[in-house]
Amino acid sequence: MITKAIIPVAGWGTRRLPITKIIEKSMLPVGNRPLVDYSVQELIKAGVKDIYMVISNVEPCQVKEFYKDNLALNQYLIDRGKEDRLALAKTLPDDVTIHYTVQDPAGKYGTAVPIAMVVEEYKIDEPVLVFMGDDFIWNPDGESAAEALIKAANEGESAILGVEIDKKDVEKYGVLSEKDGKLVGVVEKPTSEEAPSNLINVSKYIMAPDLLKRIVKYVDEHDFGPMDQEYMVTDPIDEYIKDGGVMRVAPTSGEYLDGGSVEGWLHANNVVCG
Repeated sequence: MITKAIIPVAGWGTRRLPITKIIEKSMLPVGNRPLVDYSVQELIKAGVKDIYMVISNVEPCQVKEFYKDNLALNQYLIDRGKEDRLALAKTLPDDVTIHYTVQDPAGKYGTAVPIAMVVEEYKIDEPVLVFMGDDFIWNPDGESAAEALIKAANEGESAILGVEIDKKDVEKYGVLSEKDGKLVGVVEKPTSEEAPSNLINVSKYIMAPDLLKRIVKYVDEHDFGPMDQEYMVTDPIDEYIKDGGVMRVAPTSGEYLDGGSVEGWLHANNVVCG
């Protein structure tokens, strides 16, 4: 059973300025809860007990504030006879712990960096779920993304979520190339004619210990400058697969909702609240 998950939520959210000047991107509301909480609650339902969030070094941290008990609010609800709302104010079950790792926005940049930081800091040597903090899969009547990944990966294997879209739209995404249910590679922004499938990568994974070690090594051994390239997690994933590592492709029937753009965030609200 997988009981650990990593969620990167650091960064300035520059695509969503000016609102992200005062609201962290992962805390932008979709319906009546922040973006990141859709992934958090999904992971908890899938059996995760330890969530490792990588946050920015900016205080106060709104993510930390959201997931801790607000004793003054609780007392207010009790005093006003609104005890029925206490459950809504409690955002984390007692048996789940969120651990926080601080990432300097001026340091190394890219999807591999926060994963490597958590693995090194907490000496993680077991499979973990990795979800990004500003998007989620909406599938209220079906299998969640976490459940699909767990079902797809056998012991010792990794897994990647594949979201099916219209092939004419693949040019904006990394597209999964797979054979016999196993990932062969991720083709970045191909034309619809060149695309190996209509399954896109939305950065939701199960990562086996061997892959986690490769991610740490990749970040530690390279010294990309800020204008060179990002530390992309797909680089060590490619190496892992070439060396015989198995990454299963877990398809989902859910809808991918992304709060990183204004259009995506508005669509997410329309879907969730509609």
